Amino acid sequence: MGLLALLLILVPAVARAEPGLPQTSGWPLSPAPEVVRGFELPEQKWGAGNRGLDLAASEGQPVFAAAAGTVSFAGLIAGRGVVVVDHGGVRTTYEPVTATVTVGTRVSYGEAIGTVRGSHCAARGCLHWGLRRGEEYLDPSLLINTTAPAGPTSEVRLLPGEAVAAVQQRVAARAAAGGVAIGPGGEHGFVLPATGPITSPFGMRVHPVTGIRKLHDGLDFGASCGTPLRAPADGVIAVSEYNSALGNRVVIDHGIVDGRRVRTGLNHAQSFSVKAGDTVTKGQVVGLVGTTGLSTGCHLHLMVWLDGPLVDPASWF
Repeated sequence: MGLLALLLILVPAVARAEPGLPQTSGWPLSPAPEVVRGFELPEQKWGAGNRGLDLAASEGQPVFAAAAGTVSFAGLIAGRGVVVVDHGGVRTTYEPVTATVTVGTRVSYGEAIGTVRGSHCAARGCLHWGLRRGEEYLDPSLLINTTAPAGPTSEVRLLPGEAVAAVQQRVAARAAAGGVAIGPGGEHGFVLPATGPITSPFGMRVHPVTGIRKLHDGLDFGASCGTPLRAPADGVIAVSEYNSALGNRVVIDHGIVDGRRVRTGLNHAQSFSVKAGDTVTKGQVVGLVGTTGLSTGCHLHLMVWLDGPLVDPASWF
């Protein structure tokens, strides 16, 4: 059982806060985008507001289905390309988009449905992402944290805080003794790149540096600068770069694992000892924990992509 699995148990499904939401869903852009403007539902139906999320996007960028469903509209509305996907209890809308699907097409979560053409925002490129139940507008961010394990009768629940603290103490002790033990790893065989307490989970939050509320698109592990960073599994370095927000970072392509195309990202590093094109093995030291980019202290920001879209790393490790 992997470290994160110690924090999770499967329990019978319970009623959702919003009925009709798909069980598995996520962002329509990859990597997870900046939210340019949040959901602002006006008090009066005819009032000014923002009946969805405006997501930073560039011309020609692929747009993905936020959840499985059936395309119910793909065409022009007031001269702008719009795609609507019906998920049963709710439907999602995407604009401005040039559709690559047609009405009646069944799409899966993360499947490409079109490309960004034009912009919804006046000052910069963006995609307007909407969520509706009947005639009611809902906040699309409700779809970000709804991914659950496969199957209709299970959902993830955190254990009590005492259990989390106990795991963190064990992690800290193991780190002090020389770092992560390279073993079989979690359910998929992946090991954590560095040990330390989880200081910020995957999900919406106010960014500690910019003050903007947006998706935290990974898991943060508190670790001292200079702590070795290890490859979570065998793979090839797809990206090795400096990013103004994520600092020194690498993306590792692990190929197809258990039927999924998997990539992991290690960010804010002090330095890396690998470059794009290098082959790495599970547990190999590839760099050192740092605090480069928009960071408030030494830590690892771990990201995971499954079949294209970003997901909560806890769902894979």
